[in-house]
Amino acid sequence: MTTGPEREFDALVEAGTAPPARPTAGEPGLASADPLTDRVTVPPVGTPVDDATAAHAREAPPTRLDAWWGRVLRTPVRRRVWAWAGPLAVTLLAAVLRLWHLNSPATLVFDETYYVKDAWSLFNLSYEGSWPADYDPTFAAGGVGGFLAAPSFVAHPPLGKWLIGLGMAAVGPENPASWRISTAVVGILAVALVAVIGSLLLRSTLLGTLAGFFLAIDGHAIVMSRVALLDNFVMFFGLLAFGAVLLDRRQSARRLEAWRARRRGAGRDIAWGPALWARPWLVTAGLLCGLATAVKWNGLYFLAFFAVYTVVVDMVARRRAGVEFWLSGTLFRQAPVSFVLTVPVAVVAYLASWTGWFATSGGYYRSWVEDGGTRWTGALAWVPDVVQNFWHYQAGVYGFNVGLHTPHAYQANPLTWLLMLRPTSMYYQGFDEGQGGCDVARCGEAITSVANPLIWYAAVAACLYLVYRVARYREWRYGAILVGVAAAYLPWLAFTDRTVFQFYTIAFEPYLVLGLAAVLGIVLGRRTDDRSRRLSGIGVTAIVVVVAVAVSVFFYPLWTAQLEDWEFIRLHYWIPSWK
Repeated sequence: MTTGPEREFDALVEAGTAPPARPTAGEPGLASADPLTDRVTVPPVGTPVDDATAAHAREAPPTRLDAWWGRVLRTPVRRRVWAWAGPLAVTLLAAVLRLWHLNSPATLVFDETYYVKDAWSLFNLSYEGSWPADYDPTFAAGGVGGFLAAPSFVAHPPLGKWLIGLGMAAVGPENPASWRISTAVVGILAVALVAVIGSLLLRSTLLGTLAGFFLAIDGHAIVMSRVALLDNFVMFFGLLAFGAVLLDRRQSARRLEAWRARRRGAGRDIAWGPALWARPWLVTAGLLCGLATAVKWNGLYFLAFFAVYTVVVDMVARRRAGVEFWLSGTLFRQAPVSFVLTVPVAVVAYLASWTGWFATSGGYYRSWVEDGGTRWTGALAWVPDVVQNFWHYQAGVYGFNVGLHTPHAYQANPLTWLLMLRPTSMYYQGFDEGQGGCDVARCGEAITSVANPLIWYAAVAACLYLVYRVARYREWRYGAILVGVAAAYLPWLAFTDRTVFQFYTIAFEPYLVLGLAAVLGIVLGRRTDDRSRRLSGIGVTAIVVVVAVAVSVFFYPLWTAQLEDWEFIRLHYWIPSWK
């Protein structure tokens, strides 16, 4: 029998529902019915009730804020309204910050020169066509029809460019806002997802909304939603997959419990545990990971890490259910089933993104064998030419990506990503007095991917603290968050010599802000805490939120290419490598 936070994990995998958040004595956790965090948790049937804790909760006088918030949410209807209103509010805020002047600057910035033009030729040709040299000014001026039928070699799969192209077609490719509308939309939806996932994962609408709020106002997330790059799509599909994995955990735990009850009711043993095939959320997670991979290959890391996470939690669930051979039963019965449920659908999703390449004859390497390439022989001679052509193309893409070592002024070693030493300058345009509306000696317009420093560094520190919490207490909620960070970050440590950039971290930023919200929930404490402890927790959290807002207001002009005095711009380069 385990106690405290360990029992929370056990109750989760046994019952498949959120266990009561009842920290052990002295532990700065969150109460199961906390007015401020609106955390109302109904213990699963059979969960022991701590009478001493309940009595203390009745006796402890709430703070004025606790009392007021309790009155606000005193009815089920109000709690339901708040459950929607919080995430909706931060989503609307994200929309304003991302859509305002989305057409500025009216020129292709950073790698938009590749992805926007590739997207438009892909939308028209069904494969990425080439463009005349030095065509960016003409394209920005409205000459969007200059693509050539000759194919272009591209380093990433087509799905992200299809999505960019759809946005261009919907708004009109001559409008710079059309280049970025798709990335903006998924950036807005990601804020909603973080708020909803956080509310479910942390069992608090307030903490989930707080996580969404941090993502809504963070500069890195804003910039990546306002430029037409691919990484926002990887983040979005990975985050959707994360949500699907969490839903699968709840559903499969319930089905495991039902299986155990049936077996014991029939007097049969449960030595090996079941092979659960009815896991639609796991299939959904595989599909979404395939879509992430169809944007950029690093989306594959989500599939790998989420698969391992699923196997590990399946093991623990079977152990807690009393399955005798929980380890071998999971590895040899459930794990192969989980593989079949996830990997094939991910492969299908990836291949489907290349439909245009397969359906036409003009794509890069589309007729490589027919044009003199070496056809496979021996046991593989039967493979159709189109498959050989596709394999050759994928091998070429792999070789390009792993061999990319071209120096770049803004490349950032993955070892430094958490320190945010080298954010990416996406765009800069300088003006002298009298030019472009500049009324001082020197002005500039800039887009830098630097995150809100307070949010970023606090979130990194919070996740490091959660590593301790998971190791010490086995708290599944925090472990899930860390798996998301690990999936999008750790594999890059194998490529420290490659040309990579700080903005790749957008793939794991949602999990960072979830970690920050989780730790702030611990800081907030419980209503039953000592009054001074409770007030100090509320005060610290309020200070973090207020200062984060102030920092975002200060940096927002440099996230959105607003014309500013050069001296004001310089104030944002807090360390030399940010310039």
